[in-house]
Amino acid sequence: MTPATGNTATGNPLNGAPKIDARRYDLDWLRVIAFGLLIFYHIGMYYVSWGWHVKSPHAGPFAEPLMILLNPWRLPLLFLISGVALKFAVDKAHDKAQAGFTQKRFFRLFIPLIAGSFLIVPPQSYFELLANGEITPGFFAFYQKYISADQSFSIILPTWNHLWYVAYMLVYTMLVLPLMPLIGRWATAMDTPGFERLMTGGRVLFIPGLLFVLYRFTTDSWFPDETHALVDDWGAHARYFSYFLIGILLAKNSAFWRAVANARRAGPVVAISLALVLSLMWANRDWVIDQPLFLTAAQTLRPLYAWVVIAALLALAQQHLNHKSPLLAYLTTAIFAFYILHQTIIVVAGVWLSSFNLPVAVEFLALVVITFGGCYILYEFVIRRIGFLRPLFGVPRKN
Repeated sequence: MTPATGNTATGNPLNGAPKIDARRYDLDWLRVIAFGLLIFYHIGMYYVSWGWHVKSPHAGPFAEPLMILLNPWRLPLLFLISGVALKFAVDKAHDKAQAGFTQKRFFRLFIPLIAGSFLIVPPQSYFELLANGEITPGFFAFYQKYISADQSFSIILPTWNHLWYVAYMLVYTMLVLPLMPLIGRWATAMDTPGFERLMTGGRVLFIPGLLFVLYRFTTDSWFPDETHALVDDWGAHARYFSYFLIGILLAKNSAFWRAVANARRAGPVVAISLALVLSLMWANRDWVIDQPLFLTAAQTLRPLYAWVVIAALLALAQQHLNHKSPLLAYLTTAIFAFYILHQTIIVVAGVWLSSFNLPVAVEFLALVVITFGGCYILYEFVIRRIGFLRPLFGVPRKN
């Protein structure tokens, strides 16, 4: 899932865009940042009033405005970068005449999905059902019901919970790989001076986002509930698969990356401006709902805001993060294992910490330290060093 070298023509570095053939360290950094934000978001879910597996005794609305601003773009960014990464990986495999790429890609996602669903996720369901009063204490008795697909509970067992992203990536990847030659031709046809003219002048901040505005008033209205259950999640599929496909199509589009580079000053300004406008609307949600014009404006601006933030992050990363470092090399390999582990650690640590009646700031800091520290310790001293565990967490085997 890491951008690597490819085989297309280079862009013009004098115009601010990176060389298209070069390794995209900026996108490696953004992938790490996107997963890191996802971990912080799930820590936040322990504290907000919205439904989640378990809740802190301090749960309330305090952090919700920040969570609401993060929510529209955190996952689209991840799917877009995943599409970019797949394009680079496919081209690299082609350059090396690598056989069996589809099979290797399938198992690289399928094995962590199955292992995570049966080995990592179950404590989340256990503590959720325990908090709901649906089971009595005793994890191993519960686990027998979990693996036997006992459907007498309020949640479906077994489940992939936060690993739904892996399931969706697996399906999306298997769908597009047979079509990569066609998608590659489309991508090449888009890398033109005309496309660059279309996207320059700040239009790169808005034009791609119009597709997601269309979805807001079509597929999102037809399928309003995001289920993460794969088979009935068509509104989410329209958005996430589109971001994934856009990543593939624009991964090596030099015209696009020059337009993004030229928007590096305007992008953050527009993103912050939209965030302020939307925050004001969300703070007065009941009033906005009763005003059709303002409601339509809020519904239109939210998907535009998501794309503007993504474009701004792409631009800033090009300018400031396109360099390698030992830390990046380590995190690029480790972050997927962190992703698989983190939510179970949050749930288990959160339940444990709640018994101490700590002040909210102390509890929160402790949960952050335990979550990231636990991910690091398990990855560094267990997963990374035991060969048969590496594929279970998406970590490549040692050569």
